[in-house]
Amino acid sequence: MSRQENLDTFFRDGKTVILPIDHGVAIPVPELSNPFQLIEDVNPYVDGFVLNLGLALRTGDLLTGKGICLRTDVYNTRITGRGAGSINVYGLGEAEMVGATAVMNMLYPGAENEETVTQNCADLISESLDVDLPVILETLPVGLGQREHYTVEKIGFAVRLAAELGADIIKTAYPVNGTSDDFKRIVENAFGVPVIVLGGAAMNSDLDLLSMVHDAMKAGAVGIAIGRNVWQHQSPVAIARSLSAIVHEGAKVEEALTLLKEPI
Repeated sequence: MSRQENLDTFFRDGKTVILPIDHGVAIPVPELSNPFQLIEDVNPYVDGFVLNLGLALRTGDLLTGKGICLRTDVYNTRITGRGAGSINVYGLGEAEMVGATAVMNMLYPGAENEETVTQNCADLISESLDVDLPVILETLPVGLGQREHYTVEKIGFAVRLAAELGADIIKTAYPVNGTSDDFKRIVENAFGVPVIVLGGAAMNSDLDLLSMVHDAMKAGAVGIAIGRNVWQHQSPVAIARSLSAIVHEGAKVEEALTLLKEPI
């Protein structure tokens, strides 16, 4: 497929709900003991999935008709020492082998190993130009889970860096203490590169999660890539349905909360 056709596998009506289930390399994931059942359960409300190679090799026909994003690095929450943050492990060959329609890699401006991680991302994008596989850069200041650095200014720079490097889609966090207007300026500063918002650690508040997604979409995000706040939820299918309603149907927060209580 062409680059655009590969990108289109993630989008419905120009918007996307992506479910990352690649966390097993970074944190304990007892809630992901049966990822195959999870994929089946949330399938009606999810447009694409982010997978590590081991799972991608075993999903078979479960992902038919969905965007398939192969993660090309192993990531962690450490910010110091060798291998902190991101360790590049796979490339486009593995992605093509499992039928992926995109790849994803971490980008950490301000990190201790910023030079290595940035070069890995640049190399991945350069190589992708020859095979028409889109690259999604997950860009976060300093590192994963470093929320004290997720300010409007630093998130804005991280997004612009990813855009300048040539990312096809940018995945980032909603800035701490940021407003919808702040995020709108961040999105606009990506000069047309689509921005999707991540969820991060479980919020333990449906209202907070749905409000954040609503505000991000209002500000110009084209979708979400939310993992833990879905598969760690007491009802992953119900929260996936409510998130999809906001992204694809423009539902208000109150409507999404009401939908969350309705039978599946």
